[in-house]
Amino acid sequence: MTERQITMEEVAKHNKQDDCWLVIGNEKTGGPKVYDVTKYLDDHPGGAEVLLDVAGQDADEFFEDIGHSKDARDELANHLVGVLKLDEAEIQRRAEAAKAAAEKGAGGMNIVVVLVAIIAIVAAYYKTQM
Repeated sequence: MTERQITMEEVAKHNKQDDCWLVIGNEKTGGPKVYDVTKYLDDHPGGAEVLLDVAGQDADEFFEDIGHSKDARDELANHLVGVLKLDEAEIQRRAEAAKAAAEKGAGGMNIVVVLVAIIAIVAAYYKTQM
């Protein structure tokens, strides 16, 4: 049986407490899938608000950053609605988001280098003034 394919536009409509869908998954985890977590909101250990903050959106990054357990992943499987339809527009959007995230991560390192350099200059200046 073929899994139901759901567009991001359809997912975005389900962004309320009484109708809450999320996209979770990536190439490494079998691809993006759509989950209806409406009935799970009250049972979520982190509280309903955490899920509602990403309702109707791609929540994969948030899900993976938390480091959910196997039990959490098993629970998630109980709420599967279908797979995210990856048309050309969605593939392009995901590629741009991945590129932006990579650039953001690399930019963070540049900031650290600049801050260290500034601190070194300030320390050297104060040392010469004493």
